[in-house]
Amino acid sequence: MAKQVLVIKLGSAVITNSAGNINKAVIKKITADISHLSKQYKIVLVSSGAVSSGKKYLKDYRGTLLQRKAAAAIGNPILIQLYRSYFQKHGLTAAQALCERGHFSNRKQFLQLKETFTTFWQNNIIPIVNENDVISNLELKFSDNDELATLMAVGFDADTLILCTSVGGLLDASKNIIAEVSAINKETLALVSNEKSDVGLGGMLSKLTFTRLATSLGIKVIMCGLQNKKPFAEALAGKAGTHFTAQKSTLKNRQKWLASGSITLGNIYVDKGAAKALQGRKSLLTVGVTKVDGNFTAGEVVQVMGEENNILGVAKTKLSATDLRKNLKEKNVIAAHANDIVLL
Repeated sequence: MAKQVLVIKLGSAVITNSAGNINKAVIKKITADISHLSKQYKIVLVSSGAVSSGKKYLKDYRGTLLQRKAAAAIGNPILIQLYRSYFQKHGLTAAQALCERGHFSNRKQFLQLKETFTTFWQNNIIPIVNENDVISNLELKFSDNDELATLMAVGFDADTLILCTSVGGLLDASKNIIAEVSAINKETLALVSNEKSDVGLGGMLSKLTFTRLATSLGIKVIMCGLQNKKPFAEALAGKAGTHFTAQKSTLKNRQKWLASGSITLGNIYVDKGAAKALQGRKSLLTVGVTKVDGNFTAGEVVQVMGEENNILGVAKTKLSATDLRKNLKEKNVIAAHANDIVLL
């Protein structure tokens, strides 16, 4: 039986303290558990911790974009060397994969990325993924590693995505872990505070946002902590964390790549008539577009928004933002072909 892909995301808060020091005992536990699971799964490990590991080496660190880039460049070798040394104890090799959003926006580049990871797995290598902070543009950065992990899971057709959190899962109003969530709705989101850790960019709201995307595309998501001896194995066995049910998805791989948002450089707002036409699998015409945000070019992926600011889906555009604005009142001009639109 072919191995399923398992994506595991670790935030800075679960592997480092507020001073930025990496907890070696945690790395030891993580690598032991992943080494065991690698016999059953093709593992992708998305790990934060580079910026928090490197920032203490910079004078007067204030968290500016340039300082974060420098801190990442310092911290990445520290982080990867730790993973490398602990994985070696289990006969595994660690590889560093620094990704940018552009790797997900171009289908050809993404398929090359996928082929590289296949080579890793064929050679018993664990890819450790992080954003290439040093050269990533502010406008094209991942919002956080929850997003990067989700794009990996969707693009690689993962069976399960594990998001580690310092609180061990999604908490109810009494601060108890909710064992299972069948759908993310307003009641679920109401449980979330907007607090972030001292060392991380994301928070529970970010995790739920990308969990909803992943589950809508047929991927099971588990939020868990690292308190247990084998945290990932026990979470996969249903003994820990919050389990978010995967929804049934009939989308093909290319459509999943589109639906993941691959890279959204703008928004197209449509009226009710256009929204209804999209539900009927029609192409999006410019006459149904009410507003355009962003400066995207033809062939790039944008979000399609409804009249109530709700996300209807994503689309690969046939027109640039400039040309789209020029043709808003024109009839029979296609903004996005039906085959290049995925509704969420």
